[in-house]
Amino acid sequence: MLASVEVRRLVKLAQEGDEEAKNALIAENSPLIKSIIKRFQGKGLEYDDLYQLGCLGFVKAIKNFNADFNVKFSTYVVPMVIGEIKRFMRDDGMIKVSRAIKSLNIKVNKFVDAYYSENKVKPSIETIAKHFNVDEGDIVMAMDSSRMPVSLYSPLEDDDEDGLMLIDRVDCDKMDEALINKITIRQMLSSLPKRDRTIILMRYFYDKTQSEIAAMLHISQVQVSRLENKILDGLKKKLS
Repeated sequence: MLASVEVRRLVKLAQEGDEEAKNALIAENSPLIKSIIKRFQGKGLEYDDLYQLGCLGFVKAIKNFNADFNVKFSTYVVPMVIGEIKRFMRDDGMIKVSRAIKSLNIKVNKFVDAYYSENKVKPSIETIAKHFNVDEGDIVMAMDSSRMPVSLYSPLEDDDEDGLMLIDRVDCDKMDEALINKITIRQMLSSLPKRDRTIILMRYFYDKTQSEIAAMLHISQVQVSRLENKILDGLKKKLS
């Protein structure tokens, strides 16, 4: 794994048009991209297509990354890659939601909230359809559209600033936090030597004592304790 300083240096070079820096970043982060796209397998897209979409999202992450935000590049990459795949699935894949339907859904949600505040009950589909003078089927479709995945690059509706997209309102540090943590831990563990990885897995994933691990590895409990502390210090430095 490249050091954080080196990653930021390569990102800066890539943003300036250095193709070798961009390719180096893609190669280094290929395991991260593959880990992200696994969650979308079996949803109608071939693995190679998913990987290409993941790389496209990764390149966009390079282009838009701002080191001044004090966010790790790998943390910023995850929602960008996810957003690119979801955008494709919605706009070019099996799931399509028209702009008119999305706009109607926003208006319906506002009406439902206002109606509930005034009447303390939610309006029926018939009431909503009469209010907007549209077919009940269109209301159902609009309300169901909110359950479909929305791209991070979707334009914001009812916003005073033109050109803003959903990702401009997203805190990338908090989005898909569990997924980010899982991928980060998996990456860090895979980078460890076999013995170090075994110690961490046994201690923190299988609840083994230092004495039990010492017996497995044919070393002393004191050695296990020292190795554990050394490994954890190294992992902490990689996270910093």
